[in-house]
Amino acid sequence: MAAAAVALASLLAGCAGRVKPDERAARQSLRTVQQHFPPATGTNALPALTPASRLEDFLAYAMRNQPAVQAAYFDWAASVERITVERSLPDPQFTFQTFNTATLLSALMPGLVMEFPGPGKLAARGAVASAESQARYFAFETAVLQSAFAVKKAYYQLHFLADKVRINRETLRLLADLEKLARAQNEVGKGTLQDVLRAQMEADRTATELANLEDSRQPLRMQFKAALGWPADRPDPPLPAQFASTPLDVTSDQLFTAALAHNPRLKALEAEVRAADAGIRLARKDNVPDFTAGLSADLKAAPVMWNPQAGVTLPIWRDKVAADIAAAQAAKRSAQARLSAEQISLAVDFADQLFTYRESGRNLALLRDKLIPKARAALDVARVGYLGGQLDFFNLIDAERTLLNFQLAEVEARTQCELTLAELSLLILGQPPADAPLLPPAASSPTPTSAPKR
Repeated sequence: MAAAAVALASLLAGCAGRVKPDERAARQSLRTVQQHFPPATGTNALPALTPASRLEDFLAYAMRNQPAVQAAYFDWAASVERITVERSLPDPQFTFQTFNTATLLSALMPGLVMEFPGPGKLAARGAVASAESQARYFAFETAVLQSAFAVKKAYYQLHFLADKVRINRETLRLLADLEKLARAQNEVGKGTLQDVLRAQMEADRTATELANLEDSRQPLRMQFKAALGWPADRPDPPLPAQFASTPLDVTSDQLFTAALAHNPRLKALEAEVRAADAGIRLARKDNVPDFTAGLSADLKAAPVMWNPQAGVTLPIWRDKVAADIAAAQAAKRSAQARLSAEQISLAVDFADQLFTYRESGRNLALLRDKLIPKARAALDVARVGYLGGQLDFFNLIDAERTLLNFQLAEVEARTQCELTLAELSLLILGQPPADAPLLPPAASSPTPTSAPKR
């Protein structure tokens, strides 16, 4: 009989619970992402990065290799497994009792006891776990988009740093020519030594600025390396061979609507609201009793005596039930408030970034089409005027400095445009790059079974 009881316990241990639609959908989503996320399978199938690689290759690499992305993925994977844990019955218990007299063993009673949560409790627990799993997925999606933005931010800063270095080197060559011009004028008595010194001072200032720019390259390279998930002791990665801007139609009137619909931070908070709503339904189940059932056998009796057992919990602590429900309701209000706060913050960020992009675009057009051409013409006029004795060297240096400042401002405006486009696209609109290891937009929406009841 003892062997039969052990065999029955072993049989029960091999049982599987009933899979609900939301759990099935969560596991299907996990399998879909696993196909495009090598760390999920323990492989290192990452794209090779070479000087000929495109920016898209670097983004694909970072979205799979960045440790923060991997951590978010495995948090999501763990939350999917917790759905099964929460909706499953507790393990059965194997019991064993004996009754002894002074001289002999009078009863030997092995048995099994099973606990059955009240009707609806397991489903409610599974619904909470399912909604929490959806929130974890959108946290993973946010990490993917943040990793892509980190790559673009460091890349654009490095790319335009090269333009700033080039402009300062060209300015140094120009200042060397102006110094020669001042020396020539001084030799024929048309200029003073002060003009030469002014040219040298301006060249020294520009050379120092050039050294600062060159020195800033290394921290930017470290940021680019960190965005790819490379350790600090690894050699610096190559940079994309061709420049790639962020495609985004900023003239669309539907941008903010799209942001509200697809921003992963909002969708994670919406999932938290659904989890809190499911938590309220679970808390209300505290009024429902749980049940136990069991069976034991007295192997010493002849014939064997079977002893059925049954039990039921008595939810008599009304204040405890009321407090649990109140806590769940407060948690839902808190989640709703966080969602509203994030929506407001998103609207502010969207308006701010859109203004920054338009402002940078206007400044870029002004500098490129009007100010820089006029500054070059003014420098040429100042040079001729100085040679003719109509202008002093101070005006010539001022014209040179104005052109330099306008050229650097033009590079800064281009940098700001690209960074703003990247932030709008990735962090606000939630538009993933090509080949991102994410679910298609429709597949990432909550399943109907997970929607909160109203």
